[in-house]
This record gives sequence, structure tokens and C-alpha cells, in this order.
Amino acid sequence: MTPTPSHRPLGLQQVLVCGALIVTLSMGIRHGFGLWLQPITQEQGWSRQAFSFALALQNLSWGVIGVFAGMLADKLGAFRVLLAGAFLYGLGLIGMATSSTPTLFALTTGVLIGAAQAGTTYAVIYGVIGRQIPADRRSWAMGVAAAAGSFGQFLMVPVEGQLILHLGWHTALLVLAAAVLLIVPLAWGLREPLHHSATAVHRDQTILQALQEALRYPSFVMLTAGYFVCGFQVVFIGVHLPSYLRDKGLSPEVASYALALIGLFNVFGTYVAGSLGARLAKRKLLAAIYLSRAVAIAVFLLVPISPWSVYVFASVMGFLWLSTVPLTSGLVAQIFGVAHLSMLGGFVFMSHQVGSFLGVWLGGYLYDRMGSYDVVWYISIALGIAAALINLPVREGAITRATPRPA
Repeated sequence: MTPTPSHRPLGLQQVLVCGALIVTLSMGIRHGFGLWLQPITQEQGWSRQAFSFALALQNLSWGVIGVFAGMLADKLGAFRVLLAGAFLYGLGLIGMATSSTPTLFALTTGVLIGAAQAGTTYAVIYGVIGRQIPADRRSWAMGVAAAAGSFGQFLMVPVEGQLILHLGWHTALLVLAAAVLLIVPLAWGLREPLHHSATAVHRDQTILQALQEALRYPSFVMLTAGYFVCGFQVVFIGVHLPSYLRDKGLSPEVASYALALIGLFNVFGTYVAGSLGARLAKRKLLAAIYLSRAVAIAVFLLVPISPWSVYVFASVMGFLWLSTVPLTSGLVAQIFGVAHLSMLGGFVFMSHQVGSFLGVWLGGYLYDRMGSYDVVWYISIALGIAAALINLPVREGAITRATPRPA
């Protein structure tokens, strides 16, 4: 039964708590998928490329469907989209546990979970924040939500590692399928009130007009291109770092701790980025983040590998991990307003997911062909430098519209 929204505006605490917990669950589970690479491929007799392709398809599905999930959230409110996403997530995790062929694995782990993530993560949650939180606190609030996703990684990755260790990878996925349904009661807290709902936001543009305006605006294109690099880097590292470390002779526990450290330090990184974004030029912060990532990867490859070098790298990368999210989403809202924020945010995020697709797939493909991840590491460095340069010319002021065009 569809709930009836009230006339009371949602409180800041309610939006942040419910939104943050939803992102914690959705992103926390997702960040641990790299831990399943070796157990699944070894038991099923599949190549790393087969596993990587499924996760690459997941990121692509998330990006493409995210645009339409954003449109629905803008039009109908976030609640319905979150409900659909939660149930799809549960079905996808069950499919991931029971798939017997690479094709079925790609359809469930890839397409189904990707669609679920489109409806339970940043584009939808940020749409609520954009509509319910005043502009002067919006960047900070987005940083808090992104930090929650990072805390989810810190919290969930070790839990997932222990579930695999004690229950086996099949049962561990079924436990997560049940856990992800906790999104349903949390979504209830994000039912937007009638006079502040997505359907009540005044629009001078149709969806198509808003998208055409954004695609013609150079700064939007630059943000979109930079976000491609973000996706390439973080998903390649998140999925393939555990296998890279094991190939170097380090224990699986080192990989689990490294992913957890990425999540822990990302809590601080995303919060700091969101807070600084309210006071400093977001384009300069984005350029600094992308350049710092390139430097961190280069240093990691140059120094002798050890558990401590991995932990330092994970901590630095964690601080930079999702700190681009509140800044990029904040800029989209700052330039174009909030009327079509979920849709435009979803479109930018689609670029992120195309980058994620290439990062995770190239990692598996080049490893199978060359027996090494080195080339993908080098590509990540070059892309980080390019993204830093692309973001510097972004214009942060609100776009000037000559005359309102009736929707």
C-alpha cells in the first residue's frame, strides 16, 4: 500500500539518518564484492574475466538505469524507487549465490543488482537532500550521506569476509539478501511531504529540455568526464586489489583490512570534502582529489609492497575515495537547481559507471592476457592527471536562462 505523504517537511535529522543508513547498507554490501572473486571463480572453474565482466555489467546497468530511476524519483518521490530497489537487490544477491553459468551470473550479479543499486544509492538519496535541505547546508548534508556509504564499507567488508569464512560464500550471499531488505522500513522515513514533494517542485523545463540544456553546457560535460575517471579508479581498485595483493603473496586478511581502511578513511574524506565544498571552490577541490589519487597510486607501485605499505595506500585512497561525490552532486545542484537533480545526477553518474565498467573489466581482461595488473594501474595514473585538468575550468555559478520555457 502506498503511504500518504504528510504536509510536514522532513526534518534534517530524519533525512540524514534514513538516507545515511540506506546508503550504508547498499554501498557497504557492494564494496565487498571483490572478496567473492576468488571463492566463486575457483569453485565454479570460471576465469577472472568472467567474474569481472559481471561486475562491469553491474556498474553499467547501475549507470544506465540510474538515469531513469532519477527521473522517477524526481516525478514520484524517492520512496517508491527505494522500495523497488531494495527488492531487486535481494533477488540479485540470491541470483548471485545460485547462478550456475557465467551468463546467468552476469544477468543476476550484473543487470539485476546494478538496477537495484540505481534505486538505493546516491542519485535518489541526493534528490531528497536537494529538495529537503536548504542550499547553504546542502553540500555538507551530501558529504554526510557519502560518508555513510564509506562507513558502510568499513562496517560491512569485514563482516562479509567473516560470513564467507564461517558460512561459505553461498550462504553469506543469502544472509546479505535478507539484510538488504532493511532498506524498506528506512525508506518509509523518506516519504516526502505533499508541499515539498518531487511532484510539487516548480519546473520551467521538461525532462528533455533540462537534459538538452545540461549537455550543451561545457561545465556539465567536464564534470561528467571527470566522474568517468572516478569510476574507473575506485571500482578497479575495489574489485581487483584483493587479488592483486594475493598475487603478491599477502594474506586475504590484508586485503580485507585494506578495504575496511578505505571505508574508514573515506568517512572522514567525504565529510571533509562536503564541508569544504560549502566554503571553497568545488572545481579546485575536485582537481586536487584526482591529482592526489594519481600520486598515491604511483607511490604505491614504486615502494616495496608489504602489509604496512598496503595499509598506508588504503588509508590515503580511502580519504580520496568518494570525496568526489558530494562535490560533483553539489555542483550539479548549484548550476542547474534541484527541479531535475536526481535525473541530472543520474546522468553524470552514468559516466562514472561507464568508467567503472571499463576499470573492472579491463582489470580482469588484461590480467588474463598478461598475467599482471600493471597496465591498468598505469592507466589509472594517467586518467587521474587528466581528470584534474578537466575539472579546473568548470564554472560554478548558476546557469543563466534567458526566459523560462514552459514545461
